[in-house]
Amino acid sequence: MLMKSASSLVAPYLSVSPAELFDKLEYPPQKEMGDVSLPCFTFAKQLRQAPQKIAEQIAERINADQTEIHAMAIGGYLNLFFQADHWKSDFVAMASEENYGHSNLGSGICVLVDMSSPNIAKPFGIGHLRSTMIGNALVNLYRVTGHEVVNVNHLGDWGTQFGKLIVAYKRWGSLETLQQEPIKESLRLYVKFHEETDLEPELEDEAREAFALLERGDPVTLELWQYFVDESMKEFHKVYERLGVSFDHYTGESFYNDKIDAVVSQLREKELLEESDGAQIVRLDEKELPPCLILKKDGSTIYAVRDLATALYRKQVLQADSILYVVGAEQSLHFQQVFSVLDKMGYAWSEQCQHVPFGLMTFNGKKMSTRKGKVVFLEEVLDEAVASALQIINEKSPELPDKEKVAEAVGVGAVIFGDLKHHRQLSVDFNMEDAVSFDGETGPYLQYTHARICTLLRRGNYGALRGRFIVDGAHLSSDSAWECLKTLSRYESTLHEAVKDNEPFVIARFLLDLAKDFNRFYNSGKIVKDDADEAEVCSKLSLAAAVANVLKQGLGLLGIKAPREM
Repeated sequence: MLMKSASSLVAPYLSVSPAELFDKLEYPPQKEMGDVSLPCFTFAKQLRQAPQKIAEQIAERINADQTEIHAMAIGGYLNLFFQADHWKSDFVAMASEENYGHSNLGSGICVLVDMSSPNIAKPFGIGHLRSTMIGNALVNLYRVTGHEVVNVNHLGDWGTQFGKLIVAYKRWGSLETLQQEPIKESLRLYVKFHEETDLEPELEDEAREAFALLERGDPVTLELWQYFVDESMKEFHKVYERLGVSFDHYTGESFYNDKIDAVVSQLREKELLEESDGAQIVRLDEKELPPCLILKKDGSTIYAVRDLATALYRKQVLQADSILYVVGAEQSLHFQQVFSVLDKMGYAWSEQCQHVPFGLMTFNGKKMSTRKGKVVFLEEVLDEAVASALQIINEKSPELPDKEKVAEAVGVGAVIFGDLKHHRQLSVDFNMEDAVSFDGETGPYLQYTHARICTLLRRGNYGALRGRFIVDGAHLSSDSAWECLKTLSRYESTLHEAVKDNEPFVIARFLLDLAKDFNRFYNSGKIVKDDADEAEVCSKLSLAAAVANVLKQGLGLLGIKAPREM
């Protein structure tokens, strides 16, 4: 809001459009330097004047014409101070709107988000949290900025690992044990296979043959594979329900099996395939990349060719304009190769395929490995977080209604925010005690701030007051109130920045800033008091309600609930 207002007010003085000026405006690093600033360096050549001189001349003209803002030139920057009280009431009104910050930025653009993608017959571990929740936040962000969004769970339900699992089951497994705990028993068998290969290396050949049988449609092997898929999906759905995540499509790697031959044929027709030691590859020397393996020596497929088929299906059938792959940074080379092969095939839209990488997640400093059985089940982490939240609630608010439901929202929210508060490309070491704390930069801190505001609004009888009074900016004259309003005004631009960078951290950081600003305002003086002027109370509660509205919206974008009581 501040940026839009500033661009509209200043644009005429520079004979440029407000839209052009908007992209040049900045927020000053210190509040003493103004509310919005314009670097005048970009206009120096055009106007043939020094930046400081340009800033001084515009500041003089604005101050002569305007009473609503004050301008000051400092070091080549035009600094603007919003003075009139009506800005404050306008900002409160806008930030109180149900769809505040929503835009049509992406109107007519279909974005497909490939996210989560756990492997069948393996645990849904804490490591899967990142792709799931970063992807979910991006889905929400693209939707509120006007994009058409399709999200896909590209399940890892095909590949040599199933050959390994099938061999392990036939050697060391039993149907009875498998039926009792399908995922944990599958993990035990998978770990057992890798332990035994150290003693019996030929097991790897046996696994490749088992997968080749699966690819040829062997009925017995296919039936066992389908059992693993069905049982895994039951477990996955439980976790997704707790996380509040849903998908438009569950199309794993196996979905594309009947589409691979067409891709291989295209590569042959375009004379892109070469033989190398019996395997089929596409060379990418001109891209300074290693060759992309398409078919193994035994003719079985590898996931690169399945990803080629996947991309073609998403573009041609699902009509995606942009395809985002929310996958760990360790797969960066793989996606460079896949996108480069698409480009060599003549598909210019390969430029709209984008890998959205993220760093590794460790748990209390320990790296996880499915092969070694070092897996922390996400559902167990969620259970522990909820139990910790319930313990804190019992200590602080034992009479809280529906406290088990609140504890679920707080515990799950703590785990999600514990991830998303970090830049996605950074590695994250998850620590339960830190995540569930009600103090510091945590999800519970944000949820508690929202709940505190809801309690304040009830205690102040805000529903009745807002029907009798309008917001008067004169009652929001404190520095803490203005800082809070300025932060609120940044919400729409924050959403755009998060989408531009595919970075949910931007929203998490904004929410922490907003909560801190509100709490400073809250602690700067009592808002609801017996002898206070009702019109003043209404204006201050209106600001509080606007903050609660944006906190709830922002948390929702991250996939976190905002309880009204805590």
